[in-house]
Amino acid sequence: MEQPTYPYLSNTVLGTPDPQGLAAFYLDLLGWRYRDEDHSDPTWVVIKPTSGGTGLSFQLEEEHEPPQWPTRRGAQQMQLHLDIGVADLDAEVARAEGLGARQAQWQPQDDVRVMLDPAGHPFCLFAPGG
Repeated sequence: MEQPTYPYLSNTVLGTPDPQGLAAFYLDLLGWRYRDEDHSDPTWVVIKPTSGGTGLSFQLEEEHEPPQWPTRRGAQQMQLHLDIGVADLDAEVARAEGLGARQAQWQPQDDVRVMLDPAGHPFCLFAPGG
């Protein structure tokens, strides 16, 4: 295994009331794998690309409040979102919905779909050129 060059970004962490459920959603959406054989910890789960590299972690936040999209003053603010490139936008939107995501009501671009994961975190699916 190749040793990292320090410093490096290991994971992006998403808070959720259901770390195992949200990890399973992104595992299926991205085709990744669990970092550890034992991923039964109800408070922390990590997934990684099959080729290695930066992954996603899911941390228990019992008081999680989903961010609002679009952003509104006085509402929970989005701190980050994931951009996910796809080959077929319509097919991947349908697949994401089948896994438990939903499309955000406001869509600012034709070649990008703002989606909300099962915990309400925004993420974008975009086709080549998007």
